[in-house]
Amino acid sequence: MTERVVLAFSGGLDTSVAIPYLADKTGAEVIAVAVDVGQGGENMDAIRQRALDCGAVESEVVDAREEFATDFCLPALRANALYMDRYPLVSALSRPLIVKHLVAAAKKYGGTIVSHGCTGKGNDQVRFEVGIGALAPELKVIAPARDYAWTRDKAIAFAEEKQLPIEVSSKSPYSIDQNLWGRAVETGFLEDIWNGPIEDIYDYTADPAVAREPDEVVITFEAGVPVAIDGRSVSPYEAIVELNKRAGAQGVGRLDMVEDRLVGIKSREVYEAPGAIALITAHQELENVTVERDLARFKKGVDQRWGELVYDGLWFSPLKHALDAFIDDTQKHVSGDIRLTLHGGRAVVTGRRSAASLYDFSLATYDSGDMFDQSLAKGFVQLWGLPSRLASARDARLG
Repeated sequence: MTERVVLAFSGGLDTSVAIPYLADKTGAEVIAVAVDVGQGGENMDAIRQRALDCGAVESEVVDAREEFATDFCLPALRANALYMDRYPLVSALSRPLIVKHLVAAAKKYGGTIVSHGCTGKGNDQVRFEVGIGALAPELKVIAPARDYAWTRDKAIAFAEEKQLPIEVSSKSPYSIDQNLWGRAVETGFLEDIWNGPIEDIYDYTADPAVAREPDEVVITFEAGVPVAIDGRSVSPYEAIVELNKRAGAQGVGRLDMVEDRLVGIKSREVYEAPGAIALITAHQELENVTVERDLARFKKGVDQRWGELVYDGLWFSPLKHALDAFIDDTQKHVSGDIRLTLHGGRAVVTGRRSAASLYDFSLATYDSGDMFDQSLAKGFVQLWGLPSRLASARDARLG
């Protein structure tokens, strides 16, 4: 029986060429699977047909935009997930979703091998292969760019030799990955970390230095989930789409950073994530209002670890699963409204209100109506500082 390879298919040169190349190299039939995670660009039906034209025996396109928003972006939002306190996990979030659909296709079509277009230098090879190993450890994995020293020059020559119906025109100097949650740009002149990014590399965001009127937006959350914008009910997908547009128009969400890749090297990345940054900013502020102090302090460490696990390709790991349960419990009272002003590349919180608020005006005010019993404070301060005083006296005694 002929083996079948399930290929993560984007429709570009490299994965189009991979179809006949994998067939030649392995003798297997190729199943192409393209997943729409809100990356935009070509019509998915055209991508499906291109896979068939390049020799795939089956070709599937999956509209996973709503699923991506609800099952992947939303957990990242509730975890305030920012790798290295800045990166909102753009590519890292989409990979486990793609893995899920690759594994489903392998089961549906009797695939025994899964293939992806990642190199041996990046994070995505880990995200794909660790995810596949968690969901279907019996599947083998082939990565042509890594396992067969596949290069773009070889891909172009192979496409011409096979007369494949694809464009082999000059390539953009940048490597770009984008989806609903944001956009990542690397390589080209950006590899010199002294070079500043130029305006041409951006697509999701307008130049924040251009003068324009501010945009005020009110985001309503229920249990950590955005459910309305300016009083209009929205799904998670609709919330992200609208804030990508509105925050992007104000230049919100541009990031230029050197990050620590999982494989141990540092990489310069430029990101655009207007909707993600606006939503995380609002969600963090609502947590400040509604989550008790010690729980909030502990959750910050959980959020950081959650982001590291997802960045490192461990979406399906036991620890990630356990942290999900903790985060879910913390969101019970994260409900209310946050008002943001989007302007000049920033999303600034200007108002908060919540029926679950822990902010008590009568305790916080310094004016008339103050209900705080200040007579209790002196003893509290003395007891709170007692361990430090005892330690200081001990150190003085021992010299």
